[in-house]
Amino acid sequence: MNVDEVLAELATLGHEDTRRIWLKHGAPAPFFGVKIEDLKKLVRRIKVDQALALALWESGNSDARYLAALISDPAAFIRDQLRHWADTAGWHMLSEYSVAWCAAESPHGRALAREWIQSPRAATACSGWATWSSLLAITPDERLDLAELRGLLGQVRDTLPGSPGRLPHVMNGFLIAAGGCVPALTEEALAVARALGRIRVDMGGTDCRTPDAVAYIEKLRLRGVIGKKRKSVRC
Repeated sequence: MNVDEVLAELATLGHEDTRRIWLKHGAPAPFFGVKIEDLKKLVRRIKVDQALALALWESGNSDARYLAALISDPAAFIRDQLRHWADTAGWHMLSEYSVAWCAAESPHGRALAREWIQSPRAATACSGWATWSSLLAITPDERLDLAELRGLLGQVRDTLPGSPGRLPHVMNGFLIAAGGCVPALTEEALAVARALGRIRVDMGGTDCRTPDAVAYIEKLRLRGVIGKKRKSVRC
């Protein structure tokens, strides 16, 4: 399939209810409002197509961009392509999920995560923290730098309060990832989460809420899945 064929099919799959939900969550036009389950049916047909993924991203259509992340080949990205995706994502479904997933599964994940969390642009910083969370979910513990991650926990503790936009929400997600994916960091992540207290973020009048990190990590512990890794973060 080419870009025009994909966009034409996406147009037929749009739902007004989904479109209203995306609008409420801040999605910028253009987009059709395609359900994720319908995008995944397209993924099964297209499989992996990096050239098509890059072209779909350039269409500017949010549905096409989400699909682009799902059909991309993370190993094929060059660093500047991922930087471009982070710069142009437009809203959190792309910056905190699509971009972060592809970055984490690429050879450039850690370098970009380190770079992005220092950005003065909140959306880019969100991509960085979300990339770190994704990295913790898929990287074997023996390949992680625990000293660096402890430094990041301290950075969350010191800078989360007062951080702009959705940054507190995504930093809270990093606490959950550290505590839930890396057993050596579970108690430290819990200590930071308890010190910060329950994080509340303005979600623009939607029903979304920032999870209670302490309760979330403790549930993972009760289920016996602390430290369980995933093969892929893209979904």
